[in-house]
Amino acid sequence: MWPAVLFALLAAASNALATVLQRRAARTVPLAPGLRLGLLVDLLHRAVWLGGMLAVVAAAAFQALALSLGALSVVQPLFVLELPFALLIGRLLLGGRVSREGWTGVGLLVAGLGTALAAAAPTVGTTHAPLDRWIGALAACGAVIVLAVGVALRRPAGAVRAAAFGASTAVAYALTAALMKDATHAWQHGGPGEFFLTWQTYGFAAVGVLALFLMENAMQSGPLTASQPVLTLGDALVSLSLGVTLFDERVRTGWWLLPEALGVALVLWGAVRLSRVALTQDVVSGPVTAARP
Repeated sequence: MWPAVLFALLAAASNALATVLQRRAARTVPLAPGLRLGLLVDLLHRAVWLGGMLAVVAAAAFQALALSLGALSVVQPLFVLELPFALLIGRLLLGGRVSREGWTGVGLLVAGLGTALAAAAPTVGTTHAPLDRWIGALAACGAVIVLAVGVALRRPAGAVRAAAFGASTAVAYALTAALMKDATHAWQHGGPGEFFLTWQTYGFAAVGVLALFLMENAMQSGPLTASQPVLTLGDALVSLSLGVTLFDERVRTGWWLLPEALGVALVLWGAVRLSRVALTQDVVSGPVTAARP
């Protein structure tokens, strides 16, 4: 399990680095009032942006390794640390100061994550889910995404719209990770040939693109304080649910639910406080964002 945790932490840190590097590159290109096709060409000539893309690739590789070695209900919740990593890396590369509220948010989030995972003690299940389980999971996740997007589209720009898009993004990210885990099983047992023939490979690619699109809408629809906590906590909780229902992973119940709930509350509190920090908003919001694997 520890190798999976290590690779998950490396993935979160790599993706945070990608976010910061792409944000730094975006600062160096002229601001346009609308879509500008030449933006990608401008960015391709900037080493910082290319470094960000390499970090995205590294993050995807680390996540695939983590999912192949450990439980989805352990690996994906660790991605809540991406926000503190981005904050700390952003301070080093973009300048600015981490406020007391920022450090408090980091502490709450880390403490909450540790408490929840220690209490839940997820176990490693299978590495492959049968098709009948996938049909139910895809239907349920698709229904939630459609419902959340429908709520968002019926609301004007603001907190509710941003939170609804954040919820749909969280489900899409969790589903992407679950599909990636099953695709890594195909690679382990049949090599590249089976990997590129299995539907889960194209599933996680398609759902990952959808997740990025939904995240952009969440960022542009309202304040980060509305979308980020929902995205942070939702991704972890949906991933845990998919780990249990798809891959037979197990978590402790009974009185253990009390410290688990405490951990979840601390994670939510920390995410809310971090999303209020000006440096966090500068790092993770805007027109150019990293591709979270």
